[in-house]
Amino acid sequence: MKADKIREIDAKELASKVKEAEEQIFRLRFQMAMGQTDGLKKYRELKKDKARFLTVLREKQLKAGEAK
Repeated sequence: MKADKIREIDAKELASKVKEAEEQIFRLRFQMAMGQTDGLKKYRELKKDKARFLTVLREKQLKAGEAK
């Protein structure tokens, strides 16, 4: 997902997307360890998406702190 689209999402939804990405990463990592899937590309993409979600979420938190 592109950062521009992520910035349009509100903070609560971003937090839920982070949690969802963490769960998917866990499942993929477990499946790869068991040798059930070759999901390395999906795993890497999920990690990057999670990082983007967290970055945008932090930006929103900092902006909210400056507004006070």
